[in-house]
Amino acid sequence: MNTKKYVYQFKISLKEIEPAIWRRIVVPATYSFWDLHVGIQDSMGWLDYHLHVFRIANPETGEINEIGIPDDEPFEDDLVYLPGWELPIADYFTQPGGRADYEYDFGDSWEHEIVLEGILLKEPKMKYPKCIGGARACPPEDCGGVHGYEEMLKIVRSPSHEEHKSMMEWLGGRYDPKAFDPKKVRFDNPKKRWRIAFTNEEE
Repeated sequence: MNTKKYVYQFKISLKEIEPAIWRRIVVPATYSFWDLHVGIQDSMGWLDYHLHVFRIANPETGEINEIGIPDDEPFEDDLVYLPGWELPIADYFTQPGGRADYEYDFGDSWEHEIVLEGILLKEPKMKYPKCIGGARACPPEDCGGVHGYEEMLKIVRSPSHEEHKSMMEWLGGRYDPKAFDPKKVRFDNPKKRWRIAFTNEEE
């Protein structure tokens, strides 16, 4: 397959949360896992403050590969993460229905399900990546994972709660869990994000 002619349509869903928080994005088939990571971050609304990992079956071996940011000096028993920027998504997502798990922030442990919904021809003059659907606002960074998020919502919905004022201040004055507009999603350049993360270069 000439990946330059195709795009991948993914659905990304946060696990263990109801009503569902999800996004549908279309990205170039030439993307690496690092590029897809940046696309997920930007479409969900995460701020890329923390580590991440993809867990996906290797089509050749059937073993689950851990793809993310390798540790420069791992301990003997540490998991070995494969560098996401070196691995094309097309090598792993070979047909519609392919799945992966994506974890962001190993402290809060936000688990996402990634499903490849389709491999499509690029549309002429269309810019990719793009977000074409989704529902509900992303949880705030560092809110304590699924349990902390649910507690946060209870406090936000209860003006009489003793922590309501401080919580709203922490949230910047407002938080609407139902709010999401795919047209407002803006995607960063993955190569620029990589340079900033690993070389401290702004340009």
